[in-house]
Amino acid sequence: MVIDKVKKVNCEEKETKRNKKAADMMIGKWVKCDRCKEIIYKEDLHQNLSVCPNCGKHFRLSARRRIKQLVDEGTFEEIGKDIITEDPLEFKGYLKKVELLKEKTKIEEAVKCGICEIEGEKLVLGVMDGNFLMGSMGSAVGERITLAIETAIKKRLPLVLFCVSGGARMQEGIISLMQMAKTSSALAKLNKEGLLYISVFTDPTTGGVTASFASLGDIILAEPNALIGFAGPRVIEQTIKQKLPEGFQSSEFLLEHGFIDKIVERKDMRETIANLIRLHNQN
Repeated sequence: MVIDKVKKVNCEEKETKRNKKAADMMIGKWVKCDRCKEIIYKEDLHQNLSVCPNCGKHFRLSARRRIKQLVDEGTFEEIGKDIITEDPLEFKGYLKKVELLKEKTKIEEAVKCGICEIEGEKLVLGVMDGNFLMGSMGSAVGERITLAIETAIKKRLPLVLFCVSGGARMQEGIISLMQMAKTSSALAKLNKEGLLYISVFTDPTTGGVTASFASLGDIILAEPNALIGFAGPRVIEQTIKQKLPEGFQSSEFLLEHGFIDKIVERKDMRETIANLIRLHNQN
């Protein structure tokens, strides 16, 4: 009789856990793939590197999640964390919006940079985050990326930048546009030192980021179906008065036309970057 009661209690506990799990899955724990329309449990999606298991769509990643996927555990040492957003133009509501984003995203700016290892290969890594003002480039972002480049030069390390951006940050006006020249100038010094720079386009990479450091890699990689461009299709069509080809701003189109070197799926990104660094180090 006692055994029967114990079994009954255990069964009730298991049933309660099952019901709780089912309830958790129903409350904000599902995501719909906008390509194949499949409904995916978020935890399953995360375990699949945020790639749809049905159609292979690469979902956008936060900087923290991408670093966790790429970097050898415990090796990431952040640099430039104290470089934060300022308001040079005293743009109304700008700093308040930034503070709300800091609280929401748990990051200080639209890029995280650091020294780390990938499959034992040491490098300087910068990862942009589209959750923070669409990864837009203001003075703090430009300064963090420039610091990453200068650190790579000082320590004689390869540089890898994962790019995602809506372009220059309008709240900082011409100062945000100056970051294009600043980062490009720093990369020219890196190139003169004979150090490797790998740029990785992710979805979406547009505007001043595409027009500067994102397109200056010795090797340019991209994730599948990433949107890559400067201006939007409608703006381009209105400017040149021509109909543009279908999908002309996709990574596949740009690979076909020689703008990028290779499309790399997320599951292969760690190995690809590590192998490229090894090949460069051997030379």
